Amino acid sequence: MRSLLVILHDLAAAALAWALAYWLRFNFDIPPTYQQSLLTTLASVVILQGGIAWSFGLYRGLWRFASLPDLKRIIFAGAAGALTVPLLLYMLQQLSDVPRSVLVLYPILLVLFMGVSRFLYRSWKDGHLQGFRAVVGEPVLVLGAGDAALTLIRDLARSRQWLVVGLLDDDTAKHRRLLHGVPVLGALSEIAGLARRHNVRHAIMAMPSAAHSVRRHAAKLAGEAGLTLLTVPSFDDLLSGRVAVSQMRKVELEDLLGRDRVLLDEEGLQGLLGDKVVLVTGAGGSIGAELCRQIARYAPRRLVLFEISEFALYSIEQEFAKQFPALVTTCLIGDVRDAERVAEVFRRYRPEVVFHAAAYKHVPLLESENAWQALRNNVLGTACVAQAALDHGVGRFVLISTDKAVNPTNVMGASKRLAEMVCQAMAGEEGQSATATVTATRFVIVRFGNVLGSSGSVIPKFREQIAQGGPVTVTHPDIVRYFMLIPEAAQLVLQAAQMGQGGEIFVLDMGEQVRIIDLARDMIRLSGFTEEDIRIEFIGLRAGEKLYEELLADSETTQPTRHPKLRVARGGGVPPDREWLAGLRSWLESRNQDEHAVKAGLAVRVPEYGPAEDPLK
Repeated sequence: MRSLLVILHDLAAAALAWALAYWLRFNFDIPPTYQQSLLTTLASVVILQGGIAWSFGLYRGLWRFASLPDLKRIIFAGAAGALTVPLLLYMLQQLSDVPRSVLVLYPILLVLFMGVSRFLYRSWKDGHLQGFRAVVGEPVLVLGAGDAALTLIRDLARSRQWLVVGLLDDDTAKHRRLLHGVPVLGALSEIAGLARRHNVRHAIMAMPSAAHSVRRHAAKLAGEAGLTLLTVPSFDDLLSGRVAVSQMRKVELEDLLGRDRVLLDEEGLQGLLGDKVVLVTGAGGSIGAELCRQIARYAPRRLVLFEISEFALYSIEQEFAKQFPALVTTCLIGDVRDAERVAEVFRRYRPEVVFHAAAYKHVPLLESENAWQALRNNVLGTACVAQAALDHGVGRFVLISTDKAVNPTNVMGASKRLAEMVCQAMAGEEGQSATATVTATRFVIVRFGNVLGSSGSVIPKFREQIAQGGPVTVTHPDIVRYFMLIPEAAQLVLQAAQMGQGGEIFVLDMGEQVRIIDLARDMIRLSGFTEEDIRIEFIGLRAGEKLYEELLADSETTQPTRHPKLRVARGGGVPPDREWLAGLRSWLESRNQDEHAVKAGLAVRVPEYGPAEDPLK
């Protein structure tokens, strides 16, 4: 029915354009002779023009979304009419009765009638003709006046849920300008006064590609103004096409603590991972799973996912079956401490690159009763996988380490430092088995801090406590931590793997340390509460916990690399050797030891290890 109405409209437009061309030619006083000419030629012109419009696809689009491509088709249809109408009239022997000026005016008027009607209809539906229909929607301010804001304004005008009363941007060149009919009212710092003036209770942050420091500043100003803050999707989500700008959501802590996008050596990573067999241990964990997602972008020949948790492995298997159906994946259950199982996997699938992310990491849980298991999993497991990599000629082995390995004050951190030392002892060695290649395995260590949203981290815990009405528990008012988004951490691990020559400890640029008390306050505010609603309670440092984390030991320095977010740690002293490694494995393969024996053994093997003390006690 709609298509029929559009066709009838265009036929009427053709008839009106033909008649108006005559009227304009004769100053609205058409002589009787030419009145007869108008009437005898009208039907032929209208039918011909209708056929031209159909052939140019004018009835495949919707007026609701009329745009420049539609205008181009209308112009082409008008030009075609300007050429074919005289030809038709000549064939019907009627051309001599039509004034030449009519043949010139007709296509111009036709394009005007057909184009204007379509764009007036779209403007009316988009709410720009406010004098013709009531303005509806919740008033809102948009933070940012770039491309994302422009797209957002267009989308919101169609939905009629929000009424954008103005935009705010710190670029003074944009002030007092109009963006799709909406004024740029001023700078972000003016948000409080403008919100009161326009009776606004909501703000939308439309700066997906802006530096996160700018986004944090905008969120702080909106919070101080008492506004509920929403945000458009991230730059990566918009670029992938997974979501549209108008799919807004509440601002999360990750939006404020995230950092600038990581620039990767795509060509180098394609050479490292493309068409290769890649194995990831701990593939069901937070870091391991994200590593797998990032690796999948480079189309490895096979991605082997090694994981001890059946449920975690099942979850990642289901995700990859849906998200990467063309990727060849092999999901294997196994324990990195099981040398025979590990060797079997390496022998069967011949991985060329290995990322070792399997580890126990919960500091208080591993500090006493589970200390020996922490050592066996984190250290012996690393030794088993690293030895298999060496024996089977793996080109590159990457250990995922942590800032807790630096001057460790807990069993977890000391175990990760020992894992680093295991890789350093093996670096540069060549495999001893018959299956080893002549090329030595390159051992690369990547050390970074906390990642937002990983299992067992503080962010999910705070969310749960807020949902339960509090209190939010913080161990100490002065405790600080480095934070990084999981995708950024995984990307930098890949970049370090590509750059590593063997034996290096790469240290990621973690930015500035963040006070945990500030995180708690931000999460309470972003959840729509105040500290009067949700109380913050200090409970004292947990076992093995220290006030701040370090990325370098006292004897270490760093050197820059070609990537701005990666540095290489350079330490003093003699690196551990094979004899040291043999003694370590002998200890780890002995019978179960209690907490005191474990910590005594750690003190001997990791000189910088020393238990932490709680300043509140």
